[in-house]
Amino acid sequence: MKVFVTGASGFIGSAVVPELLAAGHQVVGLARSDASAAAVAATGAEVLRGSLHDLDSLRSGATAADGVIHCAFIHDFSNYAASTEADRRAIETFGEVLAGSNRPFIVTIGLAGLTPGRLLTEDDAGNAPSSAMSRVSETLGLSLVSQGVHASVMRLPVVHDNGDHGFVLDLINIARQKGVSAYPGEGLNRWAAVHRLDAARLYRLALENAPVGSCLHAVAEEGVTSRAIAEVIGRHLNLPIISVPVEKAVEHFGFLGTVFSMDIAASSTLTQQRFNWHPTQSGLIADLDEGHYFNN
Repeated sequence: MKVFVTGASGFIGSAVVPELLAAGHQVVGLARSDASAAAVAATGAEVLRGSLHDLDSLRSGATAADGVIHCAFIHDFSNYAASTEADRRAIETFGEVLAGSNRPFIVTIGLAGLTPGRLLTEDDAGNAPSSAMSRVSETLGLSLVSQGVHASVMRLPVVHDNGDHGFVLDLINIARQKGVSAYPGEGLNRWAAVHRLDAARLYRLALENAPVGSCLHAVAEEGVTSRAIAEVIGRHLNLPIISVPVEKAVEHFGFLGTVFSMDIAASSTLTQQRFNWHPTQSGLIADLDEGHYFNN
């Protein structure tokens, strides 16, 4: 199968591409910069220059592909509305190209804000409340099914591995800056997690087998507490571990305070049963204990 992958050089996409290639698929990776193009080419994949703002490049990639995996998202939290709008337009563009075909289209969405405070399952509708974290990806992607698009949704928790420059590394850098490793409130709020290589394998299984309109959970751990995350960070940085009142989380963590205070637990029981997917890589705390997160 010839697969068009957005975000092919990103943290997740750079694991998805080799997984697809190893399984015998051809891959075309979207690349915005020279560095991204070089990284995609180094894997053995074909490069298509473009970006989420360049809808012609998206049309071109999807038209020539047997399937599309949409991993890219512009993580500009200073202008999150614009990032969400770019994502919306990209998904709509893919929908126009893939309508009426049986070519698989996988849309990526984070778990943050979907059903805070309880264990989310694959059969739960992703009705995120209106907030700074809301994204249209899931709702829009699944709405394309009525237009004849073979769409499915990949819900991602915290994705970790060597090379991560996202959420976990941000917490580490904040701890260094503040001189303490903090957690919100009692630190009992939970974060589902998965290793990047386990997630990449599920993307391939979804491409090959996901029924139209299905929702998959790339979840290896249902919920790691914020306190456990703060404790391992504090231990590695030799910093005091403290509680910050939830109402002061934004003051301490900045924008990340809202996110880190959420309770985002999720199950992958149905995904594991339906796709014979069983995570085998290290968990979040064990990955942190390997030390690579603290070498930056």
